[in-house]
Amino acid sequence: FVLERDTSKLVPGVQMRQAGGVRGVHFSSPHTSMSFPSSQLLVNCDLFPKEFSIVVTLKRNEYIFSLMDNDEHGRTILGLRFSRKYLHFLFKGHGGVMEHWVFRGARLADNQWHTLVLTVSGQHVRLTVDCNSPLEIIPSRPFPSDLNIQGSRFHIGSRGRWKGLFSGLLRQLVLVPGSDATNQICPSSDPQLAALSVPPLLLDLPVSGREGDSHLTTHETEERVSVGLERTCSELLQGQLWFSPLRKGLYLCDGTVWITVLEDHKRLDYVMEHQVLTTSSETHDVEVFQVAGMGVMAALAHRSKTSGSAVYLWTQSGFKLYQNFTTHEALVWRHFNMGKKSETDFSVIYKWSKRRKKFVQFQSLQTHCARDWEAFTINRQTYLAVANHRQGNNNHTINSVIYKWNRSTKSFEVHQMLPTSGAYDWEFFTVGPYHFLVVANAFDGVTTSVDSVIYVWVNGGFQVFQTIKTFCATDWEMFQIGSRVFLVVANGHRLHGNGPSRYAINSTIYELDMNGQLFVRFQDIITYSAVDWEFFSLGEEHFLVVANSFNGESYSLNSILYRWQGYEGFVPVHWLPTIGCSDWEFFSFKGESYLIYSSAKAPLSKVFKLKTY
Repeated sequence: FVLERDTSKLVPGVQMRQAGGVRGVHFSSPHTSMSFPSSQLLVNCDLFPKEFSIVVTLKRNEYIFSLMDNDEHGRTILGLRFSRKYLHFLFKGHGGVMEHWVFRGARLADNQWHTLVLTVSGQHVRLTVDCNSPLEIIPSRPFPSDLNIQGSRFHIGSRGRWKGLFSGLLRQLVLVPGSDATNQICPSSDPQLAALSVPPLLLDLPVSGREGDSHLTTHETEERVSVGLERTCSELLQGQLWFSPLRKGLYLCDGTVWITVLEDHKRLDYVMEHQVLTTSSETHDVEVFQVAGMGVMAALAHRSKTSGSAVYLWTQSGFKLYQNFTTHEALVWRHFNMGKKSETDFSVIYKWSKRRKKFVQFQSLQTHCARDWEAFTINRQTYLAVANHRQGNNNHTINSVIYKWNRSTKSFEVHQMLPTSGAYDWEFFTVGPYHFLVVANAFDGVTTSVDSVIYVWVNGGFQVFQTIKTFCATDWEMFQIGSRVFLVVANGHRLHGNGPSRYAINSTIYELDMNGQLFVRFQDIITYSAVDWEFFSLGEEHFLVVANSFNGESYSLNSILYRWQGYEGFVPVHWLPTIGCSDWEFFSFKGESYLIYSSAKAPLSKVFKLKTY
């Protein structure tokens, strides 16, 4: 609102300066051009937002901004300033009394750049400095919901007068109504300069000062460009540019780290069929993994008892058969440095033999129509979780088992039993110091409307964290976008007793509410007997692809690729024809990206190449 891109238009008393290779604006005197009516920012609003965030990147102290009555008295309605030790947030409270919230211990007066996020939400007021753990205060009274701002003006860098003039450097200042902006900029590779909305003028490359230019000063002497491999960014290289042909990017050394100036990010253009892999029978599951010295491999769980299952090796022309296994209506493969498969009454762990360059049988474990295996590590201990689907033909409410690797006996041993109902899938994930395991419960013998359970690791075992109502849940997929944590469930169909099945139902994405400490509904997506979700990223774009398997009439359906579009959530972008799709896997090889799907209704799997630009 107050900065033009053209430096010649900077008004007297406002200068652009540079510190550590980073630009900011410096105020040497208050000026009316650095203020504007609040109605320009808060359009058609007579009241200040009750909940909001303020994001600021700065050096030094005094008033960062203020909101003032536009009368002869010029009384403060709201302001943000900090002194040598404290950050102060002032506002006109209930009854017109000025409230004064103080954050202590922020340690901002160290002549370094800092990015602050002040978040006001309900009874909580939080200050996040450089993406670190927030400082929180609980005020005696909440921020008013009726703070009238009619006819007021925002003043940037001052209160419209000399006293309290901001004497440091200001790089960004953003008001985000109704939202916690922390998740939008944190985590960051450069948290002291985490950017949400920096004026274009201050995003330009630092340039050498010109004689007679009173609006721009700089400590840089010259700019040089190096090409090739990365060198360590140090004070000696401060201000130097580096072009990386490998990354296709241009970077600037600020004396400590390389800051991205321009970078070529992959973007998905279209999807093309790369290989039709003819298999010995229908396939329930595909697992793509890498073996050192071999490359990319794929294990396919074939339905046939006669031909068994197989492992394929990736070559220039696609996947080639590498090794066969004797299996009995195999349902799933999972690789965890060894690899394994699932059978009717026993599941078998296979270990990779470096000498023989093949998988050899390692250990058998009794299971009950095992639908999934999940391998994970907690505190350097290795665990396996098996999803036991049913015992016999009708008993679906049985225990699934967590196994732990015993270094002494060199085998997996039972660690914990967890009750499940027609378990179909396990998904392990970690958020900060917490470890979670979520089960997809599909059927309790009567209905597919059952609770799936999220467990959290406490004192050496899993305890119930949250239950979520699902409908023949067949898969959970956890993924992160920035600092946001999501879980998406594949719902298969609705069934109760002898009633009809409904296959066109919602599958749901849940997001972890860090404050409420539970997963909340984020987005519903219509699916058709979904059996798998796969999340992947290309450059800065994020995608989900669903395995639609049956619509009540046909197995020939489009499985859909969705792209993340921020506020809109995931939107469909590509429709991929599949036949009885049972699983999707994403993998990369030599800079190229691929998707492979397996079919439970036809003896084929297909590899798609993701063309980027």
